[in-house]
Amino acid sequence: MTRVKTNIYRTVRDYIQVLKPGPSLLLTFVGVCSAIIAGGGRPPLNLLLVIGVTVLVASAGANSITNYLDRNIDARMKRTRHRVLAAGRIKPPQKVLPLVIGLIVAGLVLAWRLHPLAFAADLVGTLASVLWRKRATCVFPQGMLASWSPVLMGWFAVKPSFSWELVLLCLLIGFWLPLHVWSVMVAHREDYLQAGLKYFPMSREVKEAVKVFLLFSLVLYFTSLALNFVGGFGWLYLVFANVLGFLIVYGAVRVVVSSKPQDVWRLYKLSSYPYLGLLFVVMVLDIWLI
Repeated sequence: MTRVKTNIYRTVRDYIQVLKPGPSLLLTFVGVCSAIIAGGGRPPLNLLLVIGVTVLVASAGANSITNYLDRNIDARMKRTRHRVLAAGRIKPPQKVLPLVIGLIVAGLVLAWRLHPLAFAADLVGTLASVLWRKRATCVFPQGMLASWSPVLMGWFAVKPSFSWELVLLCLLIGFWLPLHVWSVMVAHREDYLQAGLKYFPMSREVKEAVKVFLLFSLVLYFTSLALNFVGGFGWLYLVFANVLGFLIVYGAVRVVVSSKPQDVWRLYKLSSYPYLGLLFVVMVLDIWLI
């Protein structure tokens, strides 16, 4: 009986890992924060819960389909070869497709119930996720469209209209994405090259490629500041936007100077949850408290 329970636990854990719970939760958090910002800090709690579930289901579906499509490439890389599908812990890998397709369909249905614009954002983001794979030439435009989806879904569910604040929120994600994705690729450059992936930034020498990080860190910093004035945030957001922006720029400068993998990895870690997560937390707190 104990062995059976252990096997069930491992199977459930493996299927959950296929959904990339970490990135899916981050995207859900960003989507909920966008809804709070769109609602001026006071959208109905029941609507927020529905938005959270919708974005979580949609993100899990999109992340799991990319996980499935990239399984063969993941298996060739040291960093990713232990992922569930790459390691063959679910055989055949097609066994995950009913769950993946079910999540995608459920996400679209829930998004439609929120608003047709939220549905459109989910649909475009899901299609972009299918196209944005490790063998793609760059993160533009597929990766950017996929990363905008949670922001647009959360926003349109509360305020089904465009605004400059929404544009800047999307640009914030859009300028963050290359910095985040390319830094992990440079940090594991040899792993990517060994797997036969030779598009940018692997197609350039490290010292040349990392110069782009500084450019994106500066643009990201100025976008966060522009969002402060367009969105009407207070001193709390302005202080944190400057502190976090300075840290990102400093990290990029350090990478340009040293070109060391450990410095690139630190930039990647900084850009992931601390930077993006904290920035959205502060936006919400600023609305609630200031």
